[in-house]
Amino acid sequence: MERDWTDPTCPVARTLDLVGDRWSLLIVRDAMDGARSFTDFQQRTGIARNILTDRLRKLTAHGLLAQVEAPTGRRRLYTLTDAGKALFPVIVTLRQWGEHHAFEPDETHSILVDTSGAPVPALLPATPDGAPLTSDTTSVRRPA
Repeated sequence: MERDWTDPTCPVARTLDLVGDRWSLLIVRDAMDGARSFTDFQQRTGIARNILTDRLRKLTAHGLLAQVEAPTGRRRLYTLTDAGKALFPVIVTLRQWGEHHAFEPDETHSILVDTSGAPVPALLPATPDGAPLTSDTTSVRRPA
């Protein structure tokens, strides 16, 4: 499938071309949290039906979601593909950034927990030997 990329050599730009709008990431977030049907996504996000239809179609076309037959056979459900599941660290990192920068210190918000109920620790990029990576310690190598 041929696409018009915002910046053809930049992985960040290509990713944003695929999932960079607000609704797409919220749909992926909700799919990670168990949403499967059109109604699930609409109720959880409050998104308009026409926008939801468009985003589900786009996420499916780009291979982040797949449609599967519902057990009743009366409708189709959506499930994350491996590519969609691979966005988990992105969603977690956005969540953790938001916890620190989008809320006042005393403002309540949801918390992501592991299977034992413990808050998920901060995701931080690191070198193979564990040293932290930051924008000050990395650079982008562009194609020649």
